[in-house]
Amino acid sequence: MIRPVKLKVAVAGCTGYAGGEVLRLLSGRQDIEIGAVTAHSSAGGRLGERLPHLPGLASRVIEDTRPDILADHDVVILALPHGASAELAAALGDVALILDCGADFRLRSARDWERYYGSGHPGTWPYGLPELPGQRAVLAAARRIAVPGCYPTASTLALAPAVASGLSDGRDIVIVAASGASGAGKTLKPHLLGAELMGSASAYGVGGVHRHVPEIIQNLRFLGAEEPTVSFTPVLVPMPRGILATCTAPVAPGLTTELAYDVYAEFYADEPFVTVLPPGVWPQSASVIGSNAVCLQVAVDQAAGRLVAVAALDNLVKGTAGGAMQCLNLALGLDETTGLTVCGVAP
Repeated sequence: MIRPVKLKVAVAGCTGYAGGEVLRLLSGRQDIEIGAVTAHSSAGGRLGERLPHLPGLASRVIEDTRPDILADHDVVILALPHGASAELAAALGDVALILDCGADFRLRSARDWERYYGSGHPGTWPYGLPELPGQRAVLAAARRIAVPGCYPTASTLALAPAVASGLSDGRDIVIVAASGASGAGKTLKPHLLGAELMGSASAYGVGGVHRHVPEIIQNLRFLGAEEPTVSFTPVLVPMPRGILATCTAPVAPGLTTELAYDVYAEFYADEPFVTVLPPGVWPQSASVIGSNAVCLQVAVDQAAGRLVAVAALDNLVKGTAGGAMQCLNLALGLDETTGLTVCGVAP
């Protein structure tokens, strides 16, 4: 019996939360061989020391993140800090497919990049959100893909049907999104210590300064909003992972919850990972943990004249690693759902 050839995939930044989640998803696939696993500070150690929840990879030696080590792979997934991917990607010209889980190649506007990230714009790659209209065809032909941020994924999917259908013109949008602590990465910071985080919720990046703001606005423009404006407030809450995004937008008088619900249900009717919940049932972050699912609900606050859309997703799966797997599948001509599930983990 002839065994099918496996795709060889390298993961750079393997010991971070995003890199570890990428490895978890790859580990369950029979069509993929996990190649080099790399990091800087932990190079030379064993993967099991950093990611004990992946016993099948425990003996693997972590290598340094260098172009010569990442070369000779079919796919390289970069799970590196923002600003660290561009130079490395430029040195990997012969790699068939590169997916960047950082922000380096998400923004089209050099001005936005320089304002929010404070360095020269490294360029723009195809944007890895398959649920955007027409984007699957783009990703199927791509060999360089920018995986979206977790907050923009949740916010964009919550607002896409309203903006694309004309229920909202994209102006005066307000987003408040609660996220688990894993969204901040593994870097030791005082406000992420257990004693500081437990029993407390805190806003941060308030007043339009969060780096995901231009990405959200860019997506709203893609959906047809001519002059979108967004007030985005992220909230750190005491849970390991998950995002619950509440998004509101002005709507014309007379729009009912029932009509808005029908627009959302039709927009996402064929999406494998997005579920518009039954009327009156609201998303919970716990229900999507460990899955690539996005749960949505929508209502119209007629007294305020605003549409309210709520989305829940796992920031490490659909918000990062699962989104990367979805894009990898499309770019390689595989079934989009390969290696991914909509079933969460409970309790």
